[in-house]
Amino acid sequence: MPDRSSVVELAQSLAPDLVALRHDLHRHPELGNDLPRTQRAVVEALAGLDLEITLGRHLSSVVAVLRGRGGRQGDPGDPGDPGDPGEPRPVVLLRGDMDALPVTEATGLGFASERPGLMHACGHDLHVAALVGAARILHERRDDLAGDVVLMFQPGEEGPGGAEPMLAEGLLDVAGRRVDAAYAVHVYAAEHPRGVWFGRPGPQMAAADEVRIRVLGRGGHGSQPHMALDPVPVACEVVLALQTMVTRRFDAFDPVVVTVGRISSGTVNNVIPDTAEIDATLRTFSPEHRALAHAEIHRVAEHVAAAHHLSATVEISGGYPVTVNDPDEFAFARATVVDLFGAERWADMVNPEAGAEDMSFVLEQVPGAYLNIGACVVDDHTTADDNHSPRAVYDDSVIPDVAALLAELALRRTAAGAQRR
Repeated sequence: MPDRSSVVELAQSLAPDLVALRHDLHRHPELGNDLPRTQRAVVEALAGLDLEITLGRHLSSVVAVLRGRGGRQGDPGDPGDPGDPGEPRPVVLLRGDMDALPVTEATGLGFASERPGLMHACGHDLHVAALVGAARILHERRDDLAGDVVLMFQPGEEGPGGAEPMLAEGLLDVAGRRVDAAYAVHVYAAEHPRGVWFGRPGPQMAAADEVRIRVLGRGGHGSQPHMALDPVPVACEVVLALQTMVTRRFDAFDPVVVTVGRISSGTVNNVIPDTAEIDATLRTFSPEHRALAHAEIHRVAEHVAAAHHLSATVEISGGYPVTVNDPDEFAFARATVVDLFGAERWADMVNPEAGAEDMSFVLEQVPGAYLNIGACVVDDHTTADDNHSPRAVYDDSVIPDVAALLAELALRRTAAGAQRR
């Protein structure tokens, strides 16, 4: 294996090019799964590297396979030697998301968005630059890489979701055999000090689903409510019953959050409407509670309505599942951070976050770890504007650190996999 410091030093030597790439992407943000300019920029940034590149058939993804040369020759006892060259070699996936948000930028940066109403407000431009950096580092260290690496440049993380279609297009088998482990990193503009890594084993982020409930009654005149079936008070009861359901049906240490964001009914003050609508979000932190919450929302809405001789329909649109860090892969990733950057730059997360992330689809199929790093530009991170804000600003200095970590994870994980084989 290479000297650990050399990976960090190599990343730092790439910093000017990586920062320039990030600034270019920031000036030209794109939304969703159709990112033609971003896709071209990634392909151009990877030019000259010995990679097997595949472009998405139905979305603007870029998948690049880098073949390591470590262990293909040498003494069988060499720790970097996977043994029989005919044996399958370890495969590691590294992911960077590429899409922006429909936000009007208000940072005043010299490289601010040139597209009105669009902004890289969540730092995905840093993720792309860092993954390109990891690709360049690993290409330089191919002789030390005892397996293959899949570089996943993904659109659509902010919606409608790019990971699922990439999986459907064969992402996990693109190297010729199944990916063994997957890793991703996300930057934070606030809440956490600059340069400090953080994460937790198990649930890291929530599943997020959309809920729409329609209470179906029978309209009438406001002066004769007994002649109608009024859906408005029933909808109000449903909202309150959902909150009671959360606290009485679910363990507080595996939380469920139901937030009603919209109630809509009627047109004028003296007419009882036929229907009332409730729009809500559901956030859960385990697959078991997610499934139970779906069933309980149906039960509560339908039975509260039935108690008043009305009916209710419930539609739950499944969003991203729970993002779960495999305990072993998380421990490995955490140890790698500490080895590279020092224990003072690691902080354990006590609780998962209620945001959602579609890296969860990959981690449902492959063990791996999803880590975060603070990229706050001011010393007091509690005063900074957070991700998704039109004023969110990210410190470029974390880009080579993320690149170094991703590369080192691939180097170590392929070496460990080779030894186990």
